[in-house]
Amino acid sequence: MTLSKKLGAEFIGTFWLVLGGCGSAVLAAAFPEVGIGLLGVSLAFGLTVLTMAFALGHISGCHLNPAVSLGLWSGGRFSISEVGPYIGAQVAGGIAGAAVLYIIATGQAGFDVTAGFASNGYGEHSPGGYTLVAALVTEIVMTFMFLIIILGATDKRAPQGFAPIAIGLALTLIHLISIPITNTSVNPARSTGVALFQGGWAVSQLWLFWIAPIVGAILAGVAYRWFEVGDNS
Repeated sequence: MTLSKKLGAEFIGTFWLVLGGCGSAVLAAAFPEVGIGLLGVSLAFGLTVLTMAFALGHISGCHLNPAVSLGLWSGGRFSISEVGPYIGAQVAGGIAGAAVLYIIATGQAGFDVTAGFASNGYGEHSPGGYTLVAALVTEIVMTFMFLIIILGATDKRAPQGFAPIAIGLALTLIHLISIPITNTSVNPARSTGVALFQGGWAVSQLWLFWIAPIVGAILAGVAYRWFEVGDNS
């Protein structure tokens, strides 16, 4: 598979993740009488990854997330030469998804993008008022566990064909745990896309949602390699 086709798949997949996941939060979470709430938003994020993993996994690996690309690299599963291009495609896809969501959302009279637009935050911008330290720990640990699940589910020793289900359910669980804390990132591309449209505080706090997921992912890659050392089975 050529690099250009891989990058196209990463762009489309990340576009769908942001439009589907953040779109559920912005458009449907609190919709009168039939709002999907925290559970629905969590499931929506999981479904975006599950559907794209089945649709595009055979093309690009379906990373859809700079932290995942770096975690797979640190785990010895991905070439460093492709990390940069993958991250570029993912961020571009995330921005495109947020742009389409913005066009749709502003079609409703009175919509205020500065109210949040599914952006990630800490302190006064945390849904539950959690501190910077709580947000930092949450994003590192949640991304660490996400990568452990990805690396384990895609291991050649694991049952084959079920990885998309495990990964999609993992992202759902992560959102169920951490939406109240940071609105759940574990993905710098997802955070960047909506933050650029929200502006203000979302952009000023964006650094945490790059650093913490990347740290967690790289640590997971290093940790998972321990399970593979000396295993010749």
